Amino acid sequence: MSPAVKYTLGRIGLFVIVVLALWPVDINIFLKLMIAVIFSAALSWFLMRGWRDEMAQQIAESAERRRSEKERLRSALAGDDQTDGTAGRSGTAGKSQEDS
Repeated sequence: MSPAVKYTLGRIGLFVIVVLALWPVDINIFLKLMIAVIFSAALSWFLMRGWRDEMAQQIAESAERRRSEKERLRSALAGDDQTDGTAGRSGTAGKSQEDS
């Protein structure tokens, strides 16, 4: 399971747990939800640090892959990229056949 999915489901689960803990308290439902949001955010900061770090690392790796692919495509479009090396040889091979 992806670290982002684990972290998101953990945050939702923590929110639900806090809402259920506040359910018997006799206050406005809107206030209960606001308290649950605040408490679940604070709890997730401490309890889900590992999952948050995994998710951040996954996002950073994904961004690095996208950046390198973007650079590779830019150089290929600019004509700077010779991936298989045949571009340089095809021009010289044609000349040697013409000369013979």
